[in-house]
Amino acid sequence: MELFDSFLIFIADFLGQHLYEGIFFAALIETIIPPIPTLVVFPTAGFLAAQQGISLSGLIPMILLGGSGATVGTSLIYFIALKLGRTVLLRYLKNFKISEKKLERVEVWFEKYGDKAVLIGRIVPLMREMISVPAGLLKMKIPKFILFTFVGSCIWSTITILAGYYFGEAMGLTV
Repeated sequence: MELFDSFLIFIADFLGQHLYEGIFFAALIETIIPPIPTLVVFPTAGFLAAQQGISLSGLIPMILLGGSGATVGTSLIYFIALKLGRTVLLRYLKNFKISEKKLERVEVWFEKYGDKAVLIGRIVPLMREMISVPAGLLKMKIPKFILFTFVGSCIWSTITILAGYYFGEAMGLTV
């Protein structure tokens, strides 16, 4: 657990010094290494933005960078799933305590909702990290995957960054 804690401290420090780059980096890492929570990082970034006096329009680049980082990271997972297949992926996912049963549930959800599952899945915690796997395994069209991932990730970024931002404004403290 020390390594994980150290990594989170590193991310928080990096965000404090490099807010915009930190958003991209956190979103990218979260999609490749599932335990890294943007649900913690993005509101913290929004809070720091409010504390630094950044206007609402200054959040737009943060939101777009969050969406971009997530799109790059999930595209990597998508291509791994597309090229390597289920057996190899299950070996990788076991490192993160994601069982075949969990993967099957995500696949069923994906098949039920079709391509929209990617858009919706990028907004749902826990599903965010998994949705690119069935998209790759079931060979979703790449342009549609990238578009739906980016839009869904930007929605997620907007919600979580604004939550932190408004909390930071409510605190009324500026740096």
